[in-house]
Order: sequence, then C-alpha cells, then structure tokens
Amino acid sequence: MSVAAHTCNLSTSGGQRSKRPGVRDQPGQHHGDLCLQNIKSVFVSFFQRNVGSSQFKTIEDDLVSALVRSGCIPENHGEDMRKMSFQRCARTDKGVSAAGQVVSLKVWLIDDILEKINSHLPSHIRILGLKRVTGGFNSKNRCDARTYCYLLPTFAFAHKDRDVQDETYRLSAETLQQVNRLLACYKGTHNFHNFTSQKGPQDPSACRYILEMYCEEPFVREGLEFAVIRVKGQSFMMHQIRKMVGLVVAIVKGYAPESVLERSWGTEKVDVPKAPGLGLVLERVHFEKYNQRFGNDGLHEPLDWAQEEGKVAAFKEEHIYPTIIGTERDERSMAQWLSTLPIHNFSATALTAGGTGAKVPSPLEGSEGDGDTD
Repeated sequence: MSVAAHTCNLSTSGGQRSKRPGVRDQPGQHHGDLCLQNIKSVFVSFFQRNVGSSQFKTIEDDLVSALVRSGCIPENHGEDMRKMSFQRCARTDKGVSAAGQVVSLKVWLIDDILEKINSHLPSHIRILGLKRVTGGFNSKNRCDARTYCYLLPTFAFAHKDRDVQDETYRLSAETLQQVNRLLACYKGTHNFHNFTSQKGPQDPSACRYILEMYCEEPFVREGLEFAVIRVKGQSFMMHQIRKMVGLVVAIVKGYAPESVLERSWGTEKVDVPKAPGLGLVLERVHFEKYNQRFGNDGLHEPLDWAQEEGKVAAFKEEHIYPTIIGTERDERSMAQWLSTLPIHNFSATALTAGGTGAKVPSPLEGSEGDGDTD
C-alpha cells in the first residue's frame, strides 16, 4: 500500500509543541513539531473473501487499527479517516483480493515503520512499501491505469460437449490462441454498458479504454490446470472484468457466436454472463504520468514498486493463489457457473432472453465484482 502525506503542524493543548517519540526529523522540519509528515504512498497486498456483512471487519479496518497501534497516526484519526487524508487507489469489492493496492495518507515517520505496522496486521494483509509523494497527492486521482488478473481452471475453455468439470482437460495451443484473439478484441475504447449494471448506452461513463488483455500459458496445481488472464485499463466498472471474461468463455465453449462481442458494444441490451468473482485479483495500479513529472525530481521516488516485485510474487504464491485454487476445488464455483451458460440466449437482448421479459438470473448474482464504481 502506498501512503501519501504533506507536511502539517499540530499543536498540543496549551499551545506547546512536543516531538512524538520515535518520529524522525525531516529536512527543514523544526525540532519539536508534532507532525503528520509528508503524504506517503503505501503499497499493500491482501487476500480477502468478504461475505458482505457489516459484522465482519474490512481490510481498511485492520489497516487503520494497525496504524494506530504502531503509533503512526493519532487514535482520533482512526475514527475519522478524513483527518489523515486517507484515499485508496482502487476499490475492491466482496471476494476480490489485491496483490498491489496503493493508498495515500498522512503518517508519523516512526523508526522501522513497515515492520511495526505489519506486526499488528493479520498474515493475509501486508504493507510491502512506503514512499514519500507530493503535497496534496491523491492516490485515486493520480492513478493512470489498473491491472487485474483473473485465475481460472482451464476446463472453463473446454467445448460445451465435454463434461462441465473435466479435470483431465488441458488447454491446447490452438485454443489458447483463440482465447487471446478474442481477448485482444477488447483493446481500445468501447461502450461497456452491457458489462455493468445501471448504465445505459448513452451514458458517457460507460465508455472505457482497455490497454491490453491476454491469457498466459497454463500451469498445473494439485492435478488441475489453471491459467491467468491479465487486463490493464484506465478504469473499470462494477462487474466489468468478470463479464468480459464470461463472454469470451461462452464464445470459446460454443454457446455464443463471435459476433456477440461487437454487438455487446452497440446500443441494444445484450445478455452478458458474469464469471465468478473468486479468481479476480487487483494486481497493480499505475502512476505513469506522475512518475514522468515527479519520479526523478530529486525529492520523490517513482511509484513503480519494482523493488517489491519479489515480495508481491511471494505473497500471491503463499496466500492468494493457494486459497483461490483450494476454494475452487471445495466449492466448484466455476463448474457451477458454467452449468448456467445454456440458459443464456445470446441471439436475443437481455430483456427478451428466455421469453420471460426479464434478464436471465445468475446463481451468483449476489456476489460483488471488480473495479471502481462511478
């Protein structure tokens, strides 16, 4: 997670100033200032399986608690996050993990700050880096793009005539090439109103720019073959990535014609299936314009987190991928979803699919998806 903060002076009661124990003085800072120092950018990895109930703590609850307990922020700032200018870069919904989330906030620069914060966090949440950024930095507004990955069993691409969960299936080079040809169609600017909810074709915010989308070479874990789909875009709407994956799966399996892809970007309402949320992970957020302007100015570091790549990979291998794979084996979310594809009518609009006059329901409709909401 990245933390951002600008210099500010806070006076103690009675007008006297005191230096917080363990806080390092910064160049140009008067000794004795009680100060939440320069907005910092914090790089965070976490695994979550939210169940959507307010009785369960969020990732931010755990993070703020750790910041207070480690002495990085005053306790009253934990109760009102606006006081520390807290802003997350990308939103993650129920069941969506993050290998590379970034947040900006004001903190006291205590000694051994990363170790102390992490000591108060559960093992499935880790702060991997912290950098100083410009005054007034906002991690969400400064972000140029987000990269998500989607881990899925490759039997999702098996033809519809095969068993819905054929664990012996192995993705052929020819099918992988077809998958990547279809995923590449998403590149560029398209109207994704059919890939989210509550947006019509005339809504300008439904147009989104995709920089790249592709499927990597498959690999085998616990006797089951998996593959990772990666997508980089300027921003994403609720459920957008899961529907992008879902439609390509439906085409590759033979349920939908390739022509439905282009039709889904048109004005009519198309029934686009939504893949399960289990395999979706926020992998990286990008600050390319910020880095060009401030990354080499001598005062700030570029927000590229290259030095943390090894930690990110280790966190995914230890926490994220094993849990996704284990959960898929136990709960069979992909196989259950694949069994619903025959009820979709890809030759009709969503409002007339099945002749019911209503959108075809999904058995996973209650599961939240990906991306930011407008």
